[in-house]
Amino acid sequence: MATVFIVCGSTGAGKTTYARALAERQRAVRFSIDPWMKTLFHPDLTTIEFAWIMERIARCETQMWEVAAQLVALGTDVILDLGFTTRAHRAEHRALAEGLGATAVVHYLDVPAEERRARVLRRNAERDPAVFAFEVTADMVDFMEARFEAPDAEELLGGEHITVLAVPEPPEPETRPRGDRITLPMKVDPGRG
Repeated sequence: MATVFIVCGSTGAGKTTYARALAERQRAVRFSIDPWMKTLFHPDLTTIEFAWIMERIARCETQMWEVAAQLVALGTDVILDLGFTTRAHRAEHRALAEGLGATAVVHYLDVPAEERRARVLRRNAERDPAVFAFEVTADMVDFMEARFEAPDAEELLGGEHITVLAVPEPPEPETRPRGDRITLPMKVDPGRG
C-alpha cells in the first residue's frame, strides 16, 4: 500500500528541503507547489492578487492529484509539499489519499518564527534554485503566519511532529514506530537559555 506524506509547516520551516530528503529516502515522488506555480504562472503575474494565486494553486493541485493517483495505484509513495496552511486543506488531501487506498500521514515541521523569518531572508538573498521559486516578502510571511493552523495530536496520529531549528534529515522509517513526536538536535542560541 502506498503512503502519501503531507508535509506542513509555516513559511520558512524547511518543507521543501525536508520533502526532497524524505522523497529520496522513501524512494517517493515529490510534488512541491512553488516550482509548479513559478513555471506555469509566475510569468503571467503582474500584481500579487490573492484570488488569482489561489485559483492557480487549485489548478496545480488538481493536476498533481491526477499524477499522484496513478503513482498510488502503482504502489509508489507520494510526498506532497503544498504548504498545507490550514487543517481543512490537510484534511481534504488526507481524504483524497485515503480515497485512493493510500495511507496518509502528516509530517509537521515546527520551527520558531524568528528562525523561519531568518530562513526566508536567507533564501531570498541566496536564491538557491533548489528551494527558491520567488521572493517572499515580509508582508507575505505575516499574511501566511496569521493563517497557519498547526496540526493537533489527532491530525498527527501516525505521522511526525518534528521540532527543529535546523532543517532535519527525515527519520529512518524502519527505526521508529510512526506517531512518535521527535525533537531533532538543535543549534543552541545562548540568548534563549
